[in-house]
Amino acid sequence: MKQVETTQETKKKKLQRALSVSEILKMKKKLLKLTGAWADAFGTPEFYGVWFIWGNSGNGKSTFVMQLCRELCKFGRVLYVSLEEGTSLTLQNTLRRESMIEANRRLKVIRGESMEDLSERLEQRKSADFVIIDSFQYTQMTYKAYLKFKERHPNKLLIFISHADGKNPSGRSAKSVMYDASLKIWVEGYQAFSKGRFFGSVKKYTIWEEGAQEYLGERKI
Repeated sequence: MKQVETTQETKKKKLQRALSVSEILKMKKKLLKLTGAWADAFGTPEFYGVWFIWGNSGNGKSTFVMQLCRELCKFGRVLYVSLEEGTSLTLQNTLRRESMIEANRRLKVIRGESMEDLSERLEQRKSADFVIIDSFQYTQMTYKAYLKFKERHPNKLLIFISHADGKNPSGRSAKSVMYDASLKIWVEGYQAFSKGRFFGSVKKYTIWEEGAQEYLGERKI
């Protein structure tokens, strides 16, 4: 009898209404109106969602992330979750080199926090608009855990930094997150390339001009 009742309850479950094309096109989206070289590289993405940045060591990824932090500080509060480097001398040097003291009021850094504690922090009033998690590998999240984390924070822009294995993100879960992300950014030779969904007129951002030219010159030899 119980099984019959359960089946009837399942049948009564209300399905969500399918939307027409015109209804979808009328939806208003909050946009992130990036400026200058950022807009040239990545266009005008949504204010919320997931970005994924990956690249091999020594290609300018850390510098790119700090430059991105400074750009995002123009639009809201930024939280940099330093799981990998903590507050090491390496991080201090990057902050100094990129003059991040200018973003002191809007950029905050935390270290060694669990993803559950981070979730609670992001649910607080006046929490950060943009969350940069460095690195995805140090979160030790499965893809399933990532999806739950993302669904818990629909009004945030979550940016994951990842190690690379060759030209791919390192690890199966990281690859899945990359495919799910709305903006995928590959860093190589001091340039950051848009790899999906949002593009500007140039489709790439130069992190360090001299380093990029040297890298391109070495590849031609």
